[in-house]
Amino acid sequence: MKFRKPLRLTLSTGLLLGVVCLQASPLAHGASVDRAWKSAAGADDETVFAITGDSIINRRLSTFAAPGVEQMFGLIRGADAAFTNFETLIHGYDMPGAQQSGGTYMTSPRFVGEELAWAGFDLLGLANNHTNDFGVEGMRSTVAALAETDMVFSGVGENLAFARSPGYLDTRKGRVALISTSSSFPEAIAAGPQRKDLMGRPGLNPLRHVETYTVTQETYDTLIKLRGPVRYGMGGDDSGVLKFGGSNFVVGDEIGVSSRVDEKDLRELSASVRDARQQADWVVVSVHSHESADPADRTQPAEFLVEFAHAMIDSGADMVVGHGPHILRGIEVYKGKPIFYSMANFIFENDLVGFQPAENYEKTGLAHDALPGDYYSKRSKNDTVGFPASRKYWQSIVAEVVYTNERDLKEVRLHPVALGYGQPRTKRGQPYPAPDAEASQVIDDLVELCEPYGATVNYKNGVGILSWK
Repeated sequence: MKFRKPLRLTLSTGLLLGVVCLQASPLAHGASVDRAWKSAAGADDETVFAITGDSIINRRLSTFAAPGVEQMFGLIRGADAAFTNFETLIHGYDMPGAQQSGGTYMTSPRFVGEELAWAGFDLLGLANNHTNDFGVEGMRSTVAALAETDMVFSGVGENLAFARSPGYLDTRKGRVALISTSSSFPEAIAAGPQRKDLMGRPGLNPLRHVETYTVTQETYDTLIKLRGPVRYGMGGDDSGVLKFGGSNFVVGDEIGVSSRVDEKDLRELSASVRDARQQADWVVVSVHSHESADPADRTQPAEFLVEFAHAMIDSGADMVVGHGPHILRGIEVYKGKPIFYSMANFIFENDLVGFQPAENYEKTGLAHDALPGDYYSKRSKNDTVGFPASRKYWQSIVAEVVYTNERDLKEVRLHPVALGYGQPRTKRGQPYPAPDAEASQVIDDLVELCEPYGATVNYKNGVGILSWK
């Protein structure tokens, strides 16, 4: 069991704990809960990790009531180490707007760090496409706020060396290293290396990749015409590879796309893992990756992500935890170590962010006097398109990864989670144990997603048990 600082309760917080729990309607979240939310932690000869996906948090967790919520957080608190990806920022809008986001420009109240610690989390990944939504100062404000908690985080820094470096958590079962990286980001927010004559660039820990598209000769010739005069980074070479728009194009009989990890980033990230292996008893690698092998199917990880995950295990990582597409992907056990290609969402409150910049209102056709609620309603067409319209964005898992003290993988337990699909904006986004019908959907999805990796999920007494070859 982990030691926790007591949650600092103000008078208003204390009142909320008493009042909101009475007001929350468990019927909105399903009335029945399976009996599976009992922590696997406890044995002295085992180490248990609780793993979740993206957390975009804007409300208190400690005031939320639904069947089984206390058992769920008890499981997370009971683990020897617990992880979530912190896909938001903490600041007071007292800084310039975003460089580039591509979606919601993130911020969260300052209490969210305290709430995640209350929930039982120890490890936070910070490298994701929202790292610099509000510039470097937004990143720094987030780091400063999280530094006031006991949680360990990594993935950003004042230069590339700091962004690449692990965060270290000390537990009764040994020292845990967390390395956080992202393949999905505007290039301007990637951390840069320090030189003797120039400071490094603050930003996130980058995982770049190169995509190669196989196209017809006709398409290839058209791209050459579109490219115009050869410019830096946009030329061809003797092997028939056309560089255009940051990707490679080649002529072939079968249309398709492939991807490879950037060699330099892979080499440096592998070195980070090898160094962490010397400095810690356990190494966890977090990777935020939107990209998919098939643009029409977000459930399939891109080739480079599989290549990267295997390389991290080869370098000494004990597990790789993916997230980013906001839906579940398959689970692979590679050389006896688990790879979660996407853990989907754990907390998903991206339409409760306080403010959005002018460009978001403009691109949705809203007038200058529109307000945030108008924007969130307009972009989802009143919850009929985008994230609110698909159940898969509102279903997830909490994974318990159980190792022997010799670092051998013993068991992977998968607890289905629901986030209120179909509920109004104010009642969705916070996690609770999935009711029976939704739990079955989650497990059925996982069975299909894990099959290509030679793994399956056996569902019994409300918990999925991963089995692998």
